[in-house]
Amino acid sequence: MRTKREDIRNIAIIAHVDHGKTTLVDELLKQSGVFRSNQEVQERVMDSNDIERERGITILSKNTAVFYKNTKINIIDTPGHADFGGEVERVLKMVNGVILVVDAFEGAMPQTKFVLKKALELDLPVIVCINKIDRPEARPSEVIDEVLELFIDLDASDEQLDCPFVYASAKEGIAILELDDSPKNMEPLFETIINYIPAPEGDPDADTQVLISTIDYNEYVGRIGVGKVDNGTIKVNQEAVIVNAHEPDKKKKVRISKLYEFDGLSKVEVTEASIGSIVAISGITDIQIGDTLCSPENPVAIPFQKISEPTISMDFIVNDSPLAGKEGKFVTSRHLRDRLFRELNTDVSLRVEETENADCFKVSGRGELHLSVLIENMRREGYEFAVSKAEVLYKKDEDGKLLEPMETCLIDVPEEFAGTVIEKLSQRKGELQGMSAGNGGNTRLEFSIPSRGLIGYRGDFMTDTKGNGIMNTLFAGYGPYKGDIQYRKQGSLIAFESGESITYGLFNAQDRGTLFIGPGEQVYAGMVIGQNGKAEDIELNVCKKKQLTNTRSSAADEALKLTPPRILSLEQALEFIDTDELLEVTPKNLRIRKKILDPTMRMRAKRNQ
Repeated sequence: MRTKREDIRNIAIIAHVDHGKTTLVDELLKQSGVFRSNQEVQERVMDSNDIERERGITILSKNTAVFYKNTKINIIDTPGHADFGGEVERVLKMVNGVILVVDAFEGAMPQTKFVLKKALELDLPVIVCINKIDRPEARPSEVIDEVLELFIDLDASDEQLDCPFVYASAKEGIAILELDDSPKNMEPLFETIINYIPAPEGDPDADTQVLISTIDYNEYVGRIGVGKVDNGTIKVNQEAVIVNAHEPDKKKKVRISKLYEFDGLSKVEVTEASIGSIVAISGITDIQIGDTLCSPENPVAIPFQKISEPTISMDFIVNDSPLAGKEGKFVTSRHLRDRLFRELNTDVSLRVEETENADCFKVSGRGELHLSVLIENMRREGYEFAVSKAEVLYKKDEDGKLLEPMETCLIDVPEEFAGTVIEKLSQRKGELQGMSAGNGGNTRLEFSIPSRGLIGYRGDFMTDTKGNGIMNTLFAGYGPYKGDIQYRKQGSLIAFESGESITYGLFNAQDRGTLFIGPGEQVYAGMVIGQNGKAEDIELNVCKKKQLTNTRSSAADEALKLTPPRILSLEQALEFIDTDELLEVTPKNLRIRKKILDPTMRMRAKRNQ
């Protein structure tokens, strides 16, 4: 007999990146009394990882729970970036409704469409929360129309169209139901959740069924499976069987050793949990996303959509440069292998493959941001390695024709830069699909473009639009191969010998292009030290000292003026490297180098291409 658990609501907060999901969760936590009144709480408390805090983005979905008038509300904060879309798809299986957060100025954006589409496909009720209504340029009434248009575009049913709207400022901690209401607190949003989101349903007397939707990892207890109890109850010490809808042969007997529920920001140990509860289960070593934990008497897997395939790959290689092993703590192929395979414990959109070369691993992910976050994490942990230029993963159709990943790219730019953007993206095989008036006097351009056409473009885009452009991309599936693309029109400036860079050598080199290094830095033959103004690569000696004579003193050197070098961030370096180059990543430095360091061998390889 299926019944409802009226004392529970399970919701996910979904939105485009930077529309205020995490800040909204902060306020719901604060106003439900999770924190003591005198407790100091950092902003965006849900973004627990350093990179999430620095970049202001959510990378992993997070679970939390608040209590409001005797009802437990389980909340899942999801990422907004397309690269982490795999996270969003999965967590929606755990909830009975979503809060779609939309910025009152920016309105509906590409990722808004992506997450809403996923929610509507699963037939989940939606509460629309128009956030940031306190922004001076906010336009909530127009944004409502945009959101309703989006619902219609996505073929929403009449019931889904009849969704409640809540206006909020997560930063100020207020929510209202009508724009002319006087705001006090978040109560209108809490009430809307209780009244509109259905209570979870299930059969409490049936056999146990728990679908694992996310995986957490803890060095002390290993893998932790997080999922919702769909039917029956789950108890500590209970025997269970793991089955999986995509792996019909999978049947593994396990014992439930520890069971947790979420309360505020912490996990609380419980002895049993019933239908509708979101639980965390530890002690099962190889539990996977998509597994169903069942009673041994009736092992029936719950259907689960396959995780989106990666579209981009990079080689992670043991560092073999002349400076290898001097700055990192973990430098061997065993270290690199163990760390990459450990990442698979929590990141299901990632693939790691061993290659014929024991020192090289092919790592595939959902996009450049996805892989750059992994590189940055490893770098901070003390790993030293090299990575190749990102390449897209191709497929073949039934007729053997080559297919490549395509993206929908939406760009908002001031009108004067639109021509430059269209020209640049056309060179990268982008096709302009539409042009319309955007927000704040901007022009909105919509392109269909191969994923590889966007590799290395972000830096150019920021320069071309003087930092005023906003670019959003969304994976649009595979399409026919569009032909060759020339990534970089300028060559590299390459160090000719190993040693320490000297002001005199750099002064002579800076006329040739933009330097990436200053004086006093360790360089080696084959290392890229700058970007040439012209198309070809040039070798330069930046370790060259001035010959001293009686008439020339070394003090004359001090008069040489050096232009400050362009210091590349990790993203910029990954965008800059060409197919014959590698990025050497250490905890202290990022160095670009040629794959083949020896100039003669390099010339020979080029001739044999």
